[in-house]
Amino acid sequence: MAVVLGFGVAACGSDAEQAIVVPPRSSYDEWIKIEPAGAVCGDGSQYKFFVNYSDTSNNVVVAFEPGGACWDYESCSGKGGIRGAANVHGLEDDHAELARFTVPFFQRPYDDTPTPDWNYVYVPYCTGDVHSGNNVITYQDPEGVDPDLVFHHNGHNNVQAIVDWMGGEFQSVPKMLVYGCSAGGAGSTINFHYLREGLPGVERAYMLADSGPIFPNSTLSKPLHEKVRSSWNIDPILESLPFSVDKENLGSINELVADLYPDDRLAVTYFRRDYNYSLYSYERFYDYPDKETIHDMWWEDTELLMEQFDSRDNLAYYLPYYRILNNSHCTALITFAGSEIQEEGITLDQYVLDLVDDGTSLASYVESVIPGEDEPD
Repeated sequence: MAVVLGFGVAACGSDAEQAIVVPPRSSYDEWIKIEPAGAVCGDGSQYKFFVNYSDTSNNVVVAFEPGGACWDYESCSGKGGIRGAANVHGLEDDHAELARFTVPFFQRPYDDTPTPDWNYVYVPYCTGDVHSGNNVITYQDPEGVDPDLVFHHNGHNNVQAIVDWMGGEFQSVPKMLVYGCSAGGAGSTINFHYLREGLPGVERAYMLADSGPIFPNSTLSKPLHEKVRSSWNIDPILESLPFSVDKENLGSINELVADLYPDDRLAVTYFRRDYNYSLYSYERFYDYPDKETIHDMWWEDTELLMEQFDSRDNLAYYLPYYRILNNSHCTALITFAGSEIQEEGITLDQYVLDLVDDGTSLASYVESVIPGEDEPD
């Protein structure tokens, strides 16, 4: 039996009483594990994702998990301390418990979450490919010491399995928020169209890509982009999209998605002093430059992104300056606190409330340099 929630009493001559009809579910407000056939993690083990149903809303939050990235033997094996990817050896059955603490949009008990009663879909990350890979590749130890590493960059197929499942499960969705942090931020942008296409019942969609920007027209990010295109075999994925992504300018996907869905509202957010995703973007490709050089490169790419986003009414950005938590990486990680832009009188939770409110103008904010915060080493 469906759950019917009435809102208000219809007065004589007014519109009929509005009601939300929530489909019956096996349970509400608890995480349920789903294991799609053929979906795997980096080591070939079974992939799983999680859903948490609401009994008061048909809106949906889809959150893509963070966790680094890898594209060669050193990074995918973690050898020598090279930055790599998380969870490549599989996911525990209670993995969704992590989401309760790391994703503010999944915290029902707290008043400051913009989505307290929405349905939640948690997309774990274990493929090292920002939820977009399409390759089983054998990486060889360049030193010829350790055995070959067979790695499944299966992010795209995993997401497609989730979309297929969601298409049958959520058939009437007034609002869908697509969110991701770090690798999940890039994944939310890359997979936005697939969610939109696979869930025809979504009336309006919103995106907050957190600290995983895909920079447009960037010469600085080009070595990274070229490397992952090859290792993850993403060209066939790009070619499957209903628009032509410039393979020499992967950031063109931002404007192409915005143009395909002009009524949706798409935003990116990250710190100007992010010292995590910026390292992945440049560190190994430019002989390990120092911190200030990394930040200079990050700002140069940020200026390109702001120029691109300013050209579309349904693209926006929210760029605070610095937060000590997690090296200024992920503005919405664990808490919104510290991500406010004081000079504009705006907090991140309010920004997200505005983002999903079609009656509020979509705005962009960038915080000025704050002297004394994150002083150069």
